[in-house]
Amino acid sequence: MNFQIATLLGQDGLTNGAIYALLALSILLVFTVTRILLIPLGEFVTFGALTMAAMQMGKAPKLEWLLLGLVLIDCVLDLYQQIKYHIDRNKMKKIALKLGYALAMIGLLNNLPLSEIPMACQVLLTLCLIVPLGPIMYRLFFQPLADAPALVLLIVSIALHVAMVGIGLLLFGPEGARTQPFSDTGFRLGAVMLKSQTLWVILVSIFLIVTLFIAFERTLYGKALRATAVNRMGARLQGISPVFAGKATFALAAFIGSASGILIAPITTLYYDSGFIISLKGFVGAIIGGLVSYPIAAIGAVAVGMIEAFSMFWASNYKEIIVFTLIIPFLIWRSMNSHHVEDDE
Repeated sequence: MNFQIATLLGQDGLTNGAIYALLALSILLVFTVTRILLIPLGEFVTFGALTMAAMQMGKAPKLEWLLLGLVLIDCVLDLYQQIKYHIDRNKMKKIALKLGYALAMIGLLNNLPLSEIPMACQVLLTLCLIVPLGPIMYRLFFQPLADAPALVLLIVSIALHVAMVGIGLLLFGPEGARTQPFSDTGFRLGAVMLKSQTLWVILVSIFLIVTLFIAFERTLYGKALRATAVNRMGARLQGISPVFAGKATFALAAFIGSASGILIAPITTLYYDSGFIISLKGFVGAIIGGLVSYPIAAIGAVAVGMIEAFSMFWASNYKEIIVFTLIIPFLIWRSMNSHHVEDDE
């Protein structure tokens, strides 16, 4: 190994680590607020990448029909509650808006020249299609079980992951896809050429992490989510809706997951089932942070990316084993130094 090879590996490690850091923060955010380990987070990554690829090929992504189906089920449940209890005009308007949004997305995706519109518009359409899936999934699958034991929530999360993998195969097929890079230019640093897409990934990841930090520190909604993460019962007594907190965190997770897929799609070919391994590496970073500390989780995720990159040079056949073995010493250390704390319901 020489300096040039080390620099290239470090570049790949930072790129992967930035994505893993975003996913680790998403896992921590959802877990601390809702007690749910979001196993299907990786599917948002692959859905974002494959949807973007379909648009660039001029095809309307079939994911639009999944959005419409889930919105219809959501609207039917809301209508049932309205009929069972009492009719609220504001809630009826929300039902109409949700259904209108899904139909408007289908109309746009089937009438726009998707392969000819600017890439920024393709990214926006992809996010508008995928992000609403997060709160709808929380509403349908987790909200009725919000007070269930953590093990039940984990089982539901695993079942949803398996279902989403199957849906991904049905909607996108077994073929992999890669999108066009945001920029083809490169920057030379000494004897090493830096890829512009790598800079895009790192800069956008830093921007999202900083934006999330500011939102949680400075905004009212961010403080409400932080309060829910610290003490769910106390937040509920202060008037913070746990339903709002759950939907908001799932929306953020869907946004970060789909944005991560859009960022890495020009770098690597993604398949319908590629998301699980990617999110699992983010989970390793979250475990390093003890499923509590956001900065340590982000640093741990970057370390996972660096170790993975250098493992490809020294022991490429064992890189996955090396990465996932990292979790063992941290679990042992956490178990030896943690104290039992009663779960606040």
